[in-house]
Amino acid sequence: MAEADLTFDSLLDLLRRLPPTRVEENVNTLCDLAPEYADDLLGNVDQPLKVLTDSEKGRDFLGCDYNRDGDSFRSPWSNEYIPSSNGGPTPSSKLRQLEISLNSAFDTYREMYFEGGVSSVYLWDLEDDPGQGKEISFAGVVLLKKVLSTPSSSSPDTPETSPSGSWDSLHVFECQERGRSAKYKLTSTVMLVLETKTLAKAEGKNQDTSRGKGSVTLSGSMTRQAEVDYPLTNSAGHIPNIGRMVEDMEIKMRNLLSSVYFGKTKDVINELRSQSGLEIKSREEMLRAELAGKLGARK
Repeated sequence: MAEADLTFDSLLDLLRRLPPTRVEENVNTLCDLAPEYADDLLGNVDQPLKVLTDSEKGRDFLGCDYNRDGDSFRSPWSNEYIPSSNGGPTPSSKLRQLEISLNSAFDTYREMYFEGGVSSVYLWDLEDDPGQGKEISFAGVVLLKKVLSTPSSSSPDTPETSPSGSWDSLHVFECQERGRSAKYKLTSTVMLVLETKTLAKAEGKNQDTSRGKGSVTLSGSMTRQAEVDYPLTNSAGHIPNIGRMVEDMEIKMRNLLSSVYFGKTKDVINELRSQSGLEIKSREEMLRAELAGKLGARK
């Protein structure tokens, strides 16, 4: 048992050291190399969300391990598995009504915050007989995905440094009703990929030969957890509670990405690479030294 745990920990450690932009390919490769750990890997490693289409309702939805049954994924719009699957789990009728309302609410949230993309919400019962009792226990996941595609390079209006990337967020929560309140446990994961082309021109050199092209890719994932208690007057109260909880967590994680990850990366790049030429930098250092000398002489 200990040896099996050590092997699985080694697989996870290997995935953490591989490029995040190729996590799906890397997971599939490890599943082929160690098929006995395939289910554990798929259940523990967050992968980019799949965008699927419900042709019956004419809506896109997101697929992940929480709405998957074999090779089929349950649509939140029709409650059917695509492709069709026999025996796939579905929420109870009461929970399904809440799921429909949450999908409508987060569809508005997605449009307000992301101005596009795809969102999906899936719920499932934690009780064997969810029809008994007034208080219910359930779990769910809120999925959000936005892809920033690079415009066609053939267009004359397309800049050479147009960025591309994607935002995938998974908010897995568990809810336990307690009289006139409810306790929520939330685990949120954000996967971010951002790539931009770069142009460089060396100072004081021939313009035709001094221009260079490259690219900068920033990618990774972040996971945070939270537990909150909210008042609950009826089952419809879960909609604003879950919405507020997910919104607060996404704001915190966006601020962390902006101030810590992007800010730290910018500081490192500025230390490693100078935007100005050596001659300009040398003149600036000489000017600073001259000013420091004159200020020192006044004393």
